[in-house]
Amino acid sequence: MEIEEKKLTNQDGKNVIVFKPKGRLDITTSWEFSLRLKKCISNLNCHIVVNLSQIMFIDSTGLNSLVAGMRDAYKAKGSFRICNLHPETKLVTMMDMVLKIFETEEEALNNIIPFPS
Repeated sequence: MEIEEKKLTNQDGKNVIVFKPKGRLDITTSWEFSLRLKKCISNLNCHIVVNLSQIMFIDSTGLNSLVAGMRDAYKAKGSFRICNLHPETKLVTMMDMVLKIFETEEEALNNIIPFPS
């Protein structure tokens, strides 16, 4: 799976990593995606934004990897945001019932707030 990754710093000096995976987030690719998320969260104690504009299909294992990433980020006192989810994918997965989804990457970046302790 190809995953574009860029590192930013927000106004508070906190690290923000934007992940932009491409293709499918399913049983064959979600393990790689999960490993990248875990490595980033454990090494940098950062905020994560996942831009799903290049993902055309998400199955239950892909959804699970996103939920696990959110859990791990919150445990590390970071935040986890998702943006640019295709409407068809949102409808099929009902992802918005579990995760906070932003329309654009800019909106997600502007709403980085650590999970309360």
